[in-house]
Amino acid sequence: MSQVIRSLADMTAHRNRALLDLALAEALMDVVAPHCIVFVTAVAQDGQVRWLERARFEQGKPPVLTDPMWAEFAGMDPVGNHPDRWACMQSGQIQFVPPSGEMAWHKAVFPIMGDSGVDSVLEVHAAEPIDDRMLEVIHSMQKVYRNMQGLLDYSERDSLTGLLNRKSFDDSFFKALVPTGEHAPSLAADAASAASDRRDGSHEEGYWVGMLDIDHFKRVNDNFGHLIGDEVLLLVARLLRQGFRFHDRLYRFGGEEFVVLMRCADAASALVVFERFRESMAAYVFPQVGHITVSIGISQLQPSDTPTQALGRADQAVYAAKSGGRNQVVNHADLVRQGSVSSDVITGDIELF
Repeated sequence: MSQVIRSLADMTAHRNRALLDLALAEALMDVVAPHCIVFVTAVAQDGQVRWLERARFEQGKPPVLTDPMWAEFAGMDPVGNHPDRWACMQSGQIQFVPPSGEMAWHKAVFPIMGDSGVDSVLEVHAAEPIDDRMLEVIHSMQKVYRNMQGLLDYSERDSLTGLLNRKSFDDSFFKALVPTGEHAPSLAADAASAASDRRDGSHEEGYWVGMLDIDHFKRVNDNFGHLIGDEVLLLVARLLRQGFRFHDRLYRFGGEEFVVLMRCADAASALVVFERFRESMAAYVFPQVGHITVSIGISQLQPSDTPTQALGRADQAVYAAKSGGRNQVVNHADLVRQGSVSSDVITGDIELF
């Protein structure tokens, strides 16, 4: 019992989602002592659904934690390869799988609740079937895990749209620049190598911040009322979720302003993604309101950036988009090349270099 209490105390100490996943797996390894624990999420993208292995603990091996911000979709396992996981997600019930063929372990697959139902599963591989006492322990730890997730949601998410809020932006921002920090020790070497690659220019992909401002949103509130205005914001949040990938970070900064933090190969690819969203937004018919457009400014993250600098460049690009007629995407780097703005960002009375 003392081990269970210590494990629960360790879980409640974390304020980071990735570390919370890891803490749940660690706690189960300590208390249940299985051969292996695997934490997996189903991810849909481009019409396909694959498994993202977020955490793995195996006896005699170092733990592995995968950050969704750096996961490669193409390398993930298709859901069809794991019918027990899929059955667990669809039914919300534990799946027990006896040893067979090459699998020498008893497996139990537990459903994990996400924002909109079961979106993840927890696999426990053990030499013996999990008995009722261990099931009760696992259920209790899952409840603590869900409660901690709820607390993180309350502090990190916008109360209206459910998107991430401004408070949570800085953590993702610095993780995008150097994906180390509070990560599993086993990822440190890979993360440091990736950061070094980006600094010397050998890493092809980079991160982009996009600021999206709804055009003439004040007219919506003035003409239709704030309840309809809130409905528009909710629908814009839904369009953002549909239009971007699972590892892209979506934020509402307040009012009609949204921010996207995403990984992309180059400026042309980033412009394509944001232009596609702009078109889908312009084509959407909002109930009672009709068509609404959005002005978007984007900027690539630089190794020496602060959040204020990156957001300041994107904000300048939004201003240019609105000044140029609205309903368009503007890259800050293009404005610099044209001589329209300086490469330095002015914030208040402070010039940031």
